[in-house]
Amino acid sequence: MGRKNRRNRRKDQRPAVQRTPAEEEERRRAREQAAWDGGYAEIVKENKLFEHYYQELKIVPEGEWEQFMSALREPLPATIRITGYKSHAKEILHCLKEKYFKELQDIEVDGQKIEAPQPLSWYPDELAWHTNLSRKIIRKSPDLEKFHQFLISETESGNISRQEAVSMIPPVLLSVQPHHKILDMCAAPGSKTKQLIEMLHADMDVPFPEGFVIANDVDNKRCYLLVHQAKRLSSPCVMVVNHDASSIPRLLVENNGAKEVLYYDRILCDVPCSGDGTMRKNIDVWKKWTTLNSLQLHGLQIRIATRGVEQLAEGGRMVYSTCSLNPIEDEAVISSLLEKSEGSLELADVSSEIPGLKWMPGITHWKVMTKEGQWFDKWEDVPTSRHTQIRPTMFPCDEEKIKGMNLHRCLRILPHHQNTGGFFVAVLIKKAPMPWNRRQPKLLRRPPTVAASVPVVNDAVEDVTETTDEPAAGTDNATNKDQSLKSCSNPTTDSTNKDNVCGPPPSKKMKLFGFKEDPFVFLSDADPIFPPIMKFYGLSSSFPKTNLLTRTQEGKKKQLYVVSKELRNVLLNNSEKMKVINTGVKVLCRNNDGEQYGCAYRLAQEGIYTLYPFISSRIVTVCVEDIKVLLTQENPFLSKFSSQTQKQTKDIDMGSIVLKFEPDPQKPDTLQCPIVLVGWRGKTSIRSFVPKNERLHYLRMMGVEVFKEKKENSRNTNPESEVILDQTEVEDMDCVKKDKNMPENKDCDANDTDEEGSCMSAAASDCLEEFITDKEGGSFTGVKQEKVPAILEESNMDCPESDSKEQR
Repeated sequence: MGRKNRRNRRKDQRPAVQRTPAEEEERRRAREQAAWDGGYAEIVKENKLFEHYYQELKIVPEGEWEQFMSALREPLPATIRITGYKSHAKEILHCLKEKYFKELQDIEVDGQKIEAPQPLSWYPDELAWHTNLSRKIIRKSPDLEKFHQFLISETESGNISRQEAVSMIPPVLLSVQPHHKILDMCAAPGSKTKQLIEMLHADMDVPFPEGFVIANDVDNKRCYLLVHQAKRLSSPCVMVVNHDASSIPRLLVENNGAKEVLYYDRILCDVPCSGDGTMRKNIDVWKKWTTLNSLQLHGLQIRIATRGVEQLAEGGRMVYSTCSLNPIEDEAVISSLLEKSEGSLELADVSSEIPGLKWMPGITHWKVMTKEGQWFDKWEDVPTSRHTQIRPTMFPCDEEKIKGMNLHRCLRILPHHQNTGGFFVAVLIKKAPMPWNRRQPKLLRRPPTVAASVPVVNDAVEDVTETTDEPAAGTDNATNKDQSLKSCSNPTTDSTNKDNVCGPPPSKKMKLFGFKEDPFVFLSDADPIFPPIMKFYGLSSSFPKTNLLTRTQEGKKKQLYVVSKELRNVLLNNSEKMKVINTGVKVLCRNNDGEQYGCAYRLAQEGIYTLYPFISSRIVTVCVEDIKVLLTQENPFLSKFSSQTQKQTKDIDMGSIVLKFEPDPQKPDTLQCPIVLVGWRGKTSIRSFVPKNERLHYLRMMGVEVFKEKKENSRNTNPESEVILDQTEVEDMDCVKKDKNMPENKDCDANDTDEEGSCMSAAASDCLEEFITDKEGGSFTGVKQEKVPAILEESNMDCPESDSKEQR
């Protein structure tokens, strides 16, 4: 018998130790405390090479070096951002100010009195707040348990984002409007993507904005984390794709029957970086920092930025950002890009767009240092043996060129100026096509017979055929050019003619990694499942039924999703060149017993705000007390509701319904935001189909206290599972009998690719932040890569953002 088997046998033969629940809880707390105390105990926050390097470059103003280093050694304070596009953002802000922030002022943690949270002066509408609490203190302090659970619940329901302050800057500087087409090139884990989605939906009365967000990431597994984040906002205008950002394919869209290249109005280029601006939260950087990281990433950063400006529309804006202070990753990349653009790009002056933010202007002179500490002032000084490691683009241009680039318009945020992390941002405006896109396309040098078969589209014919960069940019090769030409000139091979099916790209043309994705199948005009839905819910004729899609080609359509018409256009015309992970918002779910009630599909809470403007039937207007009953009782009888609600439901047949609350402006002390819930009219009762965290959110907005302290004798329980309702406010939920005519309260099935938070298990032991704060090679610390999607699927805990981009 092997040693391992003998050890396991001896373990099985040991008598089980009987412990009381109190003893088990004490052991659990001791393990947690040991983990906190021992996690980074051996890491000394010192790095002489780091100090020598930045002192020599003089990026910190004279006389501020000690403050700079002292700030880096302090834990990063927590910042939270309220989701701004939802109509109840004001209610959340009011709840934070009047309840949770006031409670924080009287608390001391480890002998330190907690300061009152303050709004970020440069973020609009007081929607971002800064505290002096670190993430560690919030999670471990019993006095902050209620505030911590509030953050967990509101984050999971998409109303709050726990995001580092400096990472909020790039989306603000993009100046997004609802009609903009946006590309987020390196999007995971998704905090900035969520900001972009919010800006698209600035007007909540418009369910389908003209613009959209395409969020890309190179790591397949991080894409699923990105989906998890984006789904909290339930937008039909988001698509998550999986590509190398330095060679992300150029997409085509159909316009008046002709194909044209898709150019983006806004591009966020938050590139992978060495992350030395994140030392306050990623303590590992202290011991791992070396100049070699920057030297290795510089080329990739230039390739990604080059690919971005190629796909930017003229007059469009691209924000380049890193969480690094190193000019090799910052100014060197920008100056190289400006030099090769030959006047097509310019740096924008955005100093007036973020009043209140303290920042340092970009520098115009810097040097390059090897990991051994050897300095080089210019490329000519670099020995031949170093040419593979050090490149000419890492050095400043000559003085005349540097002056014309206006590098002082770049923004470098230093940690000690406003108690933040370190960050770098540059905003680029595209004035003309890039020089290599203005050259004569190969198409015009071909025989006339071939050229005649290609449609001319808005003076962009060279971009339809010339879809690649220069060879030096490291993008698509000549084979892809021919494939792009073929897809434009031969309409019979187009994906639009394949019965509205957008499958994954064929393996012969693109090597795929990660999990196989189901196809996206759009409903046809003649699909028999839609007329009963339209009749049952009284859907308006203006509803874009051709934008409905499923993720299966065979069998019954279990879930129906909806996308905007612009994303439908992108999907249908690019399925062979694009790997789509997820898109659309779920609006309808199949109910196996639903046909006997008149419709086989019930409404889904996830997409109700998108679908509601088109519904004219089966709407019940409810009051605040009715909402409380619906959200606190599993299956309340009709007699529990107000007489007005009972009267409205009397003539409604059994099946899915919409429950709408309209605020009363004459009563300013009551809830002042509209609420739309999905419900089910049973034979003798009504129930709501709302995920747990969303239930808690609405109750909180109505003034119902939803948290109680943990029980002392609880054993290995999830903090969120201990959230209970205040019995003085609501009735006992266990006394309600189940209505046999009610379907199960879940919005997904085991085969659904993109399940929502209500279907995630509450048994996950901890939050996802452990899997994203220490990334290397795209993997998640402490978790086997093949297990990550399962973890995302099972977790129902808070997922704070980690915006640092380390080397992949």
